[in-house]
Amino acid sequence: MIDRDTAPLDDPVDESLRGHHAHLARRLGRVATYLPGVATFSAVTTDPGPQEWADLARLLGRGEFADMFSSPATPPPEWEPVFALDGRQMVWAGNPPADTADGVVELGADSTAEMLDLVERTRPGPFWPRTRELGTYLGVRDNGALVAMAGERLRPPGWTEISAVCTAPEARGRGHAARLISALVARITARGDRPFLHVAEANTGAIALYERLGFRTRKPVTFRGFRTP
Repeated sequence: MIDRDTAPLDDPVDESLRGHHAHLARRLGRVATYLPGVATFSAVTTDPGPQEWADLARLLGRGEFADMFSSPATPPPEWEPVFALDGRQMVWAGNPPADTADGVVELGADSTAEMLDLVERTRPGPFWPRTRELGTYLGVRDNGALVAMAGERLRPPGWTEISAVCTAPEARGRGHAARLISALVARITARGDRPFLHVAEANTGAIALYERLGFRTRKPVTFRGFRTP
């Protein structure tokens, strides 16, 4: 399965904003970003000029955060670097997962506060009050409390990203992450998409889990964020 066209994964943010997530996009000229509260990811062309950077700064506002995700484009010197993080992009190349959805529940708008609290405790990556609008989010509850979750984020054509995989410290070691990822893989593949994900290079435990579940590394990436002048 790994020979399927992966070109949309070279710029997954822009591909998502122009396609499945167009209703969640803000655009100006040739640049785009998500609506406030959904995500901070921004997209420029492969070789942006001064006008594109000016348009993105205007779109975001003065002193705002521009998460360039895995884009290699470098903004002008007056854009303040905020972070740079080595990671990798992985694509699913496994066999169809068995039915492992027992105990997994779909998380709706009424779960937003709990989702934000779990993210605050576990720090799986960027997650905002409206991030759940990007796709389906699944969770595991223990005595009613949300203790693990994972969901769908970027949606370039033919692909769906799995993200926000996290488990509360007191609930780790019980296989929740594997069960949630497998349930998402089953949903994504059932509608004809292919799962992919991103992970920090330093997170060796997560990489090992993803490999065990059938994901294979496609390429290394560097995640970068900047603040507009």
